[in-house]
Amino acid sequence: MKLRTLILAVAVLAVLSAAAYLGNRPKAAPPADPRVGRVLLDPDTAAVAAGLVVEDQGKRVELTRGPGGSWTDASYYNLPADAGKISQLARDLNEAKVERLVTVNPERLAHLGFKDSSIAFRDSSGREIWRLVIGNEPDSGSGRFIRFGDEPRAFFSGLHVWLDTDPKAWADTRLLDLKPDDIASVKIPFESGAPVVASRAKKDSPWTTGTAPTGQRISADKLAPVLTSLTSLSFSDTADKGDAAAAAAAQHMRTVTLKTFDGRTITISLGRKPEEKRLKATAADAKEGLASLGKLTDTKAEAKPAVPEFDTIPAGPVFAVITSSDAKAAINDLMKRRAFEVDDYVFTGLPQKPDDLLEADKGK
Repeated sequence: MKLRTLILAVAVLAVLSAAAYLGNRPKAAPPADPRVGRVLLDPDTAAVAAGLVVEDQGKRVELTRGPGGSWTDASYYNLPADAGKISQLARDLNEAKVERLVTVNPERLAHLGFKDSSIAFRDSSGREIWRLVIGNEPDSGSGRFIRFGDEPRAFFSGLHVWLDTDPKAWADTRLLDLKPDDIASVKIPFESGAPVVASRAKKDSPWTTGTAPTGQRISADKLAPVLTSLTSLSFSDTADKGDAAAAAAAQHMRTVTLKTFDGRTITISLGRKPEEKRLKATAADAKEGLASLGKLTDTKAEAKPAVPEFDTIPAGPVFAVITSSDAKAAINDLMKRRAFEVDDYVFTGLPQKPDDLLEADKGK
């Protein structure tokens, strides 16, 4: 082979080799991002936030924070929001970090599950100051793909967070924020007879009453669970003020009166529509009625008394109505806005007779 031909062949092979290398070499890694290694949510951003929006699967919850720092559940009748739940969410975002930049490729971004799952904080004017869009979990590893706002880049974080979009779940369900130790006296009425009034001079003093029969006294052990359920009363659901079940409950209330050591008087009325039994009308009754018309002249027919059947209509839900002697107490305003349903056990657990609160006085 001539030298010139050999040189040309080597040159062609070199060009082909270079082209093959350039075509098959690994793609360059995405450029570094200064947020990698940092927490998702800066504590300072959370501190100045005046609004929070959580979205997922077409559902949305909005919370707002007033000038005094208290949060309101704007998505659930503007009731007070659960500050502890909000703090937990902020803590999860404060502790999770941006672990790596995943991609800036639009085609790959489209396959990471970024749809409508997001958490956003707003300032007092309603302007969005931070938003995290949450995508799929990776095939391997524990965490989520994330985006900041509408940025065309995706990251990975070991974030574990529950996007709760149930508006009621963000409301603060506490109706009273008392402790049994706060109570100086309690008055519990009964269907018949005088109510039991128990009082004590200090939180560690024994309970006394002037209505106990000779040889008996108030049992601290029996009274304790009653005070615990009343002072920590929370709602399980709410209804419109004109709700029929709430109106029916209002006709069957028992009102317990608490007095605190700091001079407040709190009344707690609990009630529900009682269980009802109604005579059941059956097809057999109608048939028997028609047949009896043909027997009016039959003197030999024996009259058999019918055995009545009844339908049982369950008792209605328990509702609570609370008032405080403190005109500025939030509970007074709260009661004007909604009817509050509470767990049945709070009502059924009330003592049914004075003996349920008494024990033998061993000192007499």
